[in-house]
Amino acid sequence: MKIRLIQLFSVALAVTLVFQSCGTSSRNSTLSGVGQRNADGVIELLVPERAEGQSDVLGLALDPIDTVRVAFVGLGMRGGDAVRRFTHIPGVKIVALCDVYEDRVKASNAMLQQNGFPAAQEYFGDTAAWRKMVAQPDVDLVYICTGWDTHTPIAVQAMKDGKHVAIEVPAATSVDECWELVNTAEQTRKHCLMLENCVYDNFEMTTLNMAQQGLFGNIVHTEGAYLHDLRSMNFAEEGEPGHYADMWRLKQNTRRTGDVYPTHGLGPIAQILGIHRGDKMNTLVSMNTDQFGMTEYARKKFGDTSAYAKTPYRMGDHTTTLIRTENGKTMMIQHDVTSPRPYSRIHQVSGTKGFAQKYPVAGISLEADNEAVQGLDYQNLSGHSYVPRETFDRLMADYQHPVIRQVGALAQEVGGHGGMDFVMDYRLIYCLRNGLPLDMDVYDAAEMSCLTGLSELSIENGSAPVAVPDFTRGAWNRTKGQHYAFTPADAAALGIGDAAGE
Repeated sequence: MKIRLIQLFSVALAVTLVFQSCGTSSRNSTLSGVGQRNADGVIELLVPERAEGQSDVLGLALDPIDTVRVAFVGLGMRGGDAVRRFTHIPGVKIVALCDVYEDRVKASNAMLQQNGFPAAQEYFGDTAAWRKMVAQPDVDLVYICTGWDTHTPIAVQAMKDGKHVAIEVPAATSVDECWELVNTAEQTRKHCLMLENCVYDNFEMTTLNMAQQGLFGNIVHTEGAYLHDLRSMNFAEEGEPGHYADMWRLKQNTRRTGDVYPTHGLGPIAQILGIHRGDKMNTLVSMNTDQFGMTEYARKKFGDTSAYAKTPYRMGDHTTTLIRTENGKTMMIQHDVTSPRPYSRIHQVSGTKGFAQKYPVAGISLEADNEAVQGLDYQNLSGHSYVPRETFDRLMADYQHPVIRQVGALAQEVGGHGGMDFVMDYRLIYCLRNGLPLDMDVYDAAEMSCLTGLSELSIENGSAPVAVPDFTRGAWNRTKGQHYAFTPADAAALGIGDAAGE
């Protein structure tokens, strides 16, 4: 079902009205000023015209940067470890460190000097200190690891100040912010990468390669999730392990509903389906449970009469979003940070010739007559059961993605979520140093992040279907499939026929 996009000069007003209407709208509302339902009952958001002289940044490749000068803002759980990882990447100079808390800046600077690196410039003590840092002329890349609400403002200003940006997930918290990132990247011609580390997990990258090599046939359905019990961290006060500065993540659960953290599950399957690389997300429907677990946990920890126990948390315990693509594929994304359940990103790929999933136990299933593996002596293939362990291990080795072959061994030594954080960082610097297109672009950042606002809009309107904006404004079919770029020399060393990757 094609989605008819309605043009309007100001998306900012539209998104403001979306959230103003959330408390009173219903499935039969007219959504005046927000968008409108088309003949199929789909809520269509307003999409801004591209400004005159502005063009897309698909496949953006810029002049190589021999030594990438990096400035970090936000040195908590994610940022502090990112600084450590960057000390293992060649061609990097860490020039600036910024955080509200002075001790975090001092600790990262001490780590740099202990490892033989020069001290970086320090910015701290003010929530606006980052503005001075991103304005400095000796910075090429701003690496953003702050709370979610400041991701887009910092990134937009940094791009306007002439810097490339890398933004922790999600890159934006509303559809309006997604358009801000897209428009600013197009206007400034700067790279804007969302730091979605889960696409660099070995299993996710291997299944991407398998899918692109036709192992699963025609991909029909995919699933991803973020299922992670974060109650102890959400309710950690200052000084307790896992504390979020100013308890910002708890505040997200208090004032938002929908899937506020969709990117870990969505990123890998979006790449497998080639979202804005031959396919696009057209329509989504979201539904969530009521809220139970947050209040129950708050009562246990703080008591029935505590402010935490009396707070009305808007975030339902479990959110499910279903998406249909232009090419007739479906995606399911789930979010649950409240239930006492094992961690899972699900990561499931279902095609006409095979199937794979990572959780709860990694497994691959292939039809015996699968053309992609004929004559390769893979044993015991059946669409009704997983391949035996020996066959699984061989498939994982035979289809290992070139990116993992390039840097996976070093990533295991450096670490960071099993190495995928380091692969992500290494690839970012590798592409900047060699003048290659980045693995992900600003449209990836917008597509993955927009589910927060769109799922909230669907839920607040009785789980109504909502159109997913085409952030490329019509260019979603120009390129075919996800590509990871390599230099000609590295492509030859990895045995890749095309330097664009596999």
